[in-house]
Amino acid sequence: MGEWSFLSDLLDKVQSHSTVVGKVWMSVLFLFRIFILAAGVDTIWGDEQSNMYCNTKTPGCKNMCYDQSFPLSHTRFWVLQILVVSTPTLVYLGHVLLVIRRENKLRRRLEQKRGKNGMIITPKYSDERGKVQLKGILLLSYIIQLVSKVLFEVAFIVGQYFLYGFIFMPNKISCSEYPCRTPVDCFITRPTEKTIFIVFMLSMAVLSVVLNVVEMFHLIVSKTQERKRRSSGCPPPEIYSLKSLSPSEAVPAC
Repeated sequence: MGEWSFLSDLLDKVQSHSTVVGKVWMSVLFLFRIFILAAGVDTIWGDEQSNMYCNTKTPGCKNMCYDQSFPLSHTRFWVLQILVVSTPTLVYLGHVLLVIRRENKLRRRLEQKRGKNGMIITPKYSDERGKVQLKGILLLSYIIQLVSKVLFEVAFIVGQYFLYGFIFMPNKISCSEYPCRTPVDCFITRPTEKTIFIVFMLSMAVLSVVLNVVEMFHLIVSKTQERKRRSSGCPPPEIYSLKSLSPSEAVPAC
């Protein structure tokens, strides 16, 4: 699990700059993909080519059969999938940290020039605690990374089908090409356990796509409602929690 710690630390920083659905996606990625992959898959797969038994001793025949059926091992495929799917989120995190750094510098300059100028440009996206608001260029960056993750996940789901041609791990594979002199059968070790992991990881990829699509709709609906409140002159909901209104302080219905 040590080789995943750096990626986990980076993705953990995105938690504070994501929506509620985005935090659920992060939990799915951590618990059900990275942790399961690091903890259990290697012990089940291991060196699959060496553990595969073939009814021939012809040199190179087993190697050719394995390469023909598995151009890329499942474990390396899933590692590549997690790294590629996580990349848009890491790029978004870099954008957020850049925005926070710029606005912190702006905040320090404002402290030095306070009272000297009549017009003051205040930080737009972040507060003093480093909490950012999803609006403007940050909102666009967040949506782009969501769309990118959906496209990558779908590409890997389709790629898994074209690479292996099946979802369930077969009990045996057959080949008859050179250097195999006759038709050869090679038998896969623990096919049922491998099938469970294949179906599980595929289900997590589909769930990831669903969560990202739900998050996009969540953002669209929330930003549309926020724009309607702003155009109608209604204060944001958090203002109502800042003070208790007396009967004389009527608030227009929104």
